[in-house]
Amino acid sequence: MMPTFLARLRSSISRLGWRASAWLAVARLLQALPAGTACLQSYRFVAQAVTPGSLCHGHGQAITVAPCTTPHALAGRPPRPPAVLAQRQAQGAMCLAAHKGAGRPLAGWLWLLRDGCLEDEVRVRYVLASKQSSWDIDVWVDPEQRTGLVFARLWESANTLLHAQGVRWSCSRISRFNAGSLAAHARLGTVSLGTATFLRWGNWQWMLASLPPYLHLSRHAGSVPELHFDTSQLPYFPSLELTCRLLKPTTQPSPKP
Repeated sequence: MMPTFLARLRSSISRLGWRASAWLAVARLLQALPAGTACLQSYRFVAQAVTPGSLCHGHGQAITVAPCTTPHALAGRPPRPPAVLAQRQAQGAMCLAAHKGAGRPLAGWLWLLRDGCLEDEVRVRYVLASKQSSWDIDVWVDPEQRTGLVFARLWESANTLLHAQGVRWSCSRISRFNAGSLAAHARLGTVSLGTATFLRWGNWQWMLASLPPYLHLSRHAGSVPELHFDTSQLPYFPSLELTCRLLKPTTQPSPKP
């Protein structure tokens, strides 16, 4: 038992670092409690330069990406509660859906919001201070397609769409426990905007963040802290040197709700 535990601990520290590994250990302990009693979520916030052009250099044309006007029809794959999809639609989110192969099954999706985002895992609202920013959430690729170009094609389409709207930075929140998603975004080229960790116990929620308001205690559903992100001072140097080589299977993200 002990050798197995130590091996898992070393692996976690190697992938996530000491701090995130410590939060992950706490999160797993809370998972042992009765469902709904408590949970811990820890996020890293990043900004990615919106780069028009091709990430795939002409490859992956069998993968089509287009806005989905009826995202509720996609419920079940990936599994997302209907209430979550309804909340996204109420916020004006756009779903870009990727399809591939015979019968055009869903291969992946990516959601975009121009005016910030109300988080669906914990109580917090993300506010964008610049009109040149957008928010992306829930980048998901079917497990059977993570060795291919679905991830790249989704971002290729998102970059084209956002750049045409005057957006120069796309902001994301990524679980600090999701090494695959962190690596995928890092290879696309990201700038760190901060971190936040949320502990929920019953109706109570504690937030510890690296940006204002830094600390927040929420006692009920109506108490929602706001985290503000300003990308206007970031140096914008878009690069088209990204290639399919950067998006190998090891960089494909696991589901990021």
